Amino acid sequence: MGVPTNAATAKLTVSKAAFEKDKLLQWVCHLASPFQLQVAVQPKAAALQLEAQNVTVTMRNTILRTLCGMGLHHALDQAPYYLMGGGTTGPLAMGQLVQWMSLADSLRTKAEPIEDVLNELEENLGQQSFLIGSAQPSLADFDVALVLADSSSADVDLSAYPNVARWRETVLWAFQATAPPSIQAPAVAVTAFDPPVFYNGTEDMEAILQPTKKEAPKKGSAAKPQEKAKPQDGKKQEKQAKAAAGGGGNKPATANQAPDSYDISALDIRVGKIVKAWEHEGSDKLFCEDVDLGTETRQIASGLRAFYKTADLQDRHVLVLCNLKKRSLAGFPSHGMVLCASNADHTAVEFVVPPEGSKLGERVQFEGYTGEPEPENKIAKKKVFEKLAPDLKTDDKGNVVWKTVMAKTEAGVVRALNGMPNATVA
Repeated sequence: MGVPTNAATAKLTVSKAAFEKDKLLQWVCHLASPFQLQVAVQPKAAALQLEAQNVTVTMRNTILRTLCGMGLHHALDQAPYYLMGGGTTGPLAMGQLVQWMSLADSLRTKAEPIEDVLNELEENLGQQSFLIGSAQPSLADFDVALVLADSSSADVDLSAYPNVARWRETVLWAFQATAPPSIQAPAVAVTAFDPPVFYNGTEDMEAILQPTKKEAPKKGSAAKPQEKAKPQDGKKQEKQAKAAAGGGGNKPATANQAPDSYDISALDIRVGKIVKAWEHEGSDKLFCEDVDLGTETRQIASGLRAFYKTADLQDRHVLVLCNLKKRSLAGFPSHGMVLCASNADHTAVEFVVPPEGSKLGERVQFEGYTGEPEPENKIAKKKVFEKLAPDLKTDDKGNVVWKTVMAKTEAGVVRALNGMPNATVA
């Protein structure tokens, strides 16, 4: 069932072997209107590419996002599919969509341990129904769920991951409901859980309704008559009342304190230089980088191969978000994130860079926000970056801002490499 519109045209070229292997690509092409998308399946080996709106895209994940987003004028991001989140999830959700699709790639190549992925999914899905916080399954949900349904992952017992089991069954049912017979949709295996146990009480209703008997006071424990309040007791009560109201003492009152709130000073963003870059052997999306931060050199993985060549990264001055926990990306231990600006559907990306003369390791400052950065474990546990990222972007001149405050080093203003305006920074 395609979406009836002829608002844009695009051409996808793909080999027959690659197309038959990729259920998600087949499904998206099935949903797209034939007036919008021409699919040329080549019997022999052919390079995967999409030509849309005078742009040629060659990376599989970028092709899928383009087909569901701007490439077909968002025809697949409206009722009834909403494959990019429906336009209401915001730029941070688009960044998460990209990350989850990269994680699906890691599962396909077995570069990421399945247990680590399931633990991450279980935690994420304990707070929301779908991966990017959308009301319906997005492209990322379908991509990850289809990987988990493959034979290599089908033997995993999901009874220990109830949130993942619930989510996977929901997403696969949605895929089956719209996939044509030509696509071999994976079977949905319903995970069995032990039912809750209910114990019947032994009391009858008459015993339950009887009033509770009060125990007689023990000998020698008779209540003493209330003593008269001493003069100083009144002062103590007054002092306690003031303290409770926040009017006394040196410590701030915490009884009515608001939940954790953070500002941009919680993030440790520093100037770095990529001294070595190479393509990840197990992922066609990732670069691996050695980044000099002045006092240390870190290894970081970045999903930028759709937008840059290796030579573009060498000796590049960049900004690095440093207080992120080290995590494995396609088997590569990545400690930090190289920040980039991107458009709404992540089809255009460019580095955000410090002004010339900035020192390696120098922390980026935002005027008026002078707090110390939060530790890595709190950034992860409290999802601090996720809370702050929607306001981290470029202004209409390509300068990096948080809300309305510009990002600066001692040498000047931080900006997108080519001045990309009104972009998300992550």
